[in-house]
Amino acid sequence: MAERTTIRLPEDLLKRAKRHAAAEGRTLTSLIADGLQMVIAGNRRAPKPKRVVPRVSKAKGGALPGIDLTDLRALQETDDLDEVRRMTRFE
Repeated sequence: MAERTTIRLPEDLLKRAKRHAAAEGRTLTSLIADGLQMVIAGNRRAPKPKRVVPRVSKAKGGALPGIDLTDLRALQETDDLDEVRRMTRFE
């Protein structure tokens, strides 16, 4: 069972640790626990975190036929019409 404890860390170290944990997608608690285990075990190398690769879209496309991306007025009008359609569907 995990226990709660309070530790005092220098401000700059705490900020760096929080950024490091966030960059690895983990909690500050898990970062501190792993660090303590390394020190206790005498191992100075951190275990490599599991690499998370984001999914890549394979979609192809662009604008729909008939849509001119350089005509801002027409784009705004199309967007306004879409909004009106969405509003009237739910009434």
